[in-house]
Amino acid sequence: KPVKKGGYPLRPGVEGFFITCEGGRERQASNEAIDVIESFYEELVEASDSDPKLEAERKTLNKVTKFQYSSDDDDSDGDCEIGSDEQSKKKSNLQVQGAEVKNGDDIERPAKKQCVVSEYKSVDEKIDAELAELGDKSKRRFTKLDSGCNGVIFIRMSKKEGDPEPKDIVQHMFTSLASTRKHVSRFLLRVLPIEVTCYTSEEEIKRAMKPLIDKYFPPVVGEEAAEQKAPCKFAVLYDARANTGIERTKIIDAVAKSVPGVHKVDLANPDLHIVVQIVKTVCLIGVVERYKELGKYNIRQLTSP
Repeated sequence: KPVKKGGYPLRPGVEGFFITCEGGRERQASNEAIDVIESFYEELVEASDSDPKLEAERKTLNKVTKFQYSSDDDDSDGDCEIGSDEQSKKKSNLQVQGAEVKNGDDIERPAKKQCVVSEYKSVDEKIDAELAELGDKSKRRFTKLDSGCNGVIFIRMSKKEGDPEPKDIVQHMFTSLASTRKHVSRFLLRVLPIEVTCYTSEEEIKRAMKPLIDKYFPPVVGEEAAEQKAPCKFAVLYDARANTGIERTKIIDAVAKSVPGVHKVDLANPDLHIVVQIVKTVCLIGVVERYKELGKYNIRQLTSP
């Protein structure tokens, strides 16, 4: 029976990260993407203190590790003291009990060696078990889905209560990279946050856009409301892969017309970009800020000298 390659397929109803990479490097890029996203996720959580459970797990791991090593140190110190006492006894009773002390040394050495070996084995097992447990939790939070396209990967995020949004993680990532210019990946190119996914039809896209419209483009009514919530300028960032049955202009118009009329299209200097990526029969939608300023969300472009 043939074994299916790749992971679960990309489908509507998920959120996460749309990522481009070098063709033929999808597997390596997927593993690297999970590591990179996880590291920036942890930075963001630590900075905002929004996930005390994760911090408690980290403290517990450090505490256990420190305790075990400190116990080993204490045990070794105790062994040294016992050895010193035995040496002093040897000196005081050298003429009377020399043979008995020698036999005692022969008995204690195997016991000491056996005790040390069993203790180190126990420590290694505990550390390996805890690291494996933390690794499993990381994989559950971020998992790869098979896009079915060359040079494209998708990392799904399974959010829990209090977790930051994919947009917040990507925004933090590129803001940090813009200031440090640090190389964090070998295979990743563009990383875009995806908040909703649906099938590639105009009606489905309009329906999927509703929560994003309420979140980023609220309708402004009246002059007083307009002063409180200034209308924003936006542009649609569209691309399609492995799908020739849809028209570019129809999808862009469907997205743009979903935004209330008070918010205007501005291709030159938009405040927000609406990301629309078509991958086969799935449409991925998200919203990003400072798109051009942050190197078009391309890691290699942003960190290159």
